[in-house]
Amino acid sequence: MAYDKFEILKSTVVPLPIENVDTDQIIPARFLKATERKGFGDNLFRDWRYNPDNTPKEDFVLNNPVYSGKILAGGKNFGSGSSREHAAWAVYDYGFRCVVSSFFADIFRNNCLNVGVLPVQVSADFLDKIFKAVYDDPKTELEVNLPNQTITILSTGENEVFEINGYKKQNMLNGFDDIDYLQNIKEDIADFAKKLPV
Repeated sequence: MAYDKFEILKSTVVPLPIENVDTDQIIPARFLKATERKGFGDNLFRDWRYNPDNTPKEDFVLNNPVYSGKILAGGKNFGSGSSREHAAWAVYDYGFRCVVSSFFADIFRNNCLNVGVLPVQVSADFLDKIFKAVYDDPKTELEVNLPNQTITILSTGENEVFEINGYKKQNMLNGFDDIDYLQNIKEDIADFAKKLPV
């Protein structure tokens, strides 16, 4: 399933400075019955967002109109726990296109890259600067530049370089998942197959 191409994203930030956010908190297990990637955003952080009677919890950041944007800044060890890809689906379906943290669980990181969410790992010091800038001014924007692999706090000009697998980077730039990539090179695959000994 193709998704939007990711090149340069400028956006305000939703701050969630909680460490060890696991995939069951991102999308509780009771919402994993669907097999399509749609509708999961409604239940992103469900148990943190809503009371048992389905009323919004006023103190949770996603219910605070002061904060919005396509970038979610999370605490250290974001996406730990089970390997459910639905967690990445929920992040994407809610509208986030980038998650910033000082450390990601590997499986969650890869699941994000497979659905068009860019996980940007920064130093703990730079993450603290992001949180401070956003809390000082919720209108603070970050610029995430995938071609240059940089993330910048636009109000201060401070930036860091982030790492990303080259194959995944090209897929993100083109809006490809793994199947899209193979479809795009199917002629090359066919040509290669013709050269194999019978």
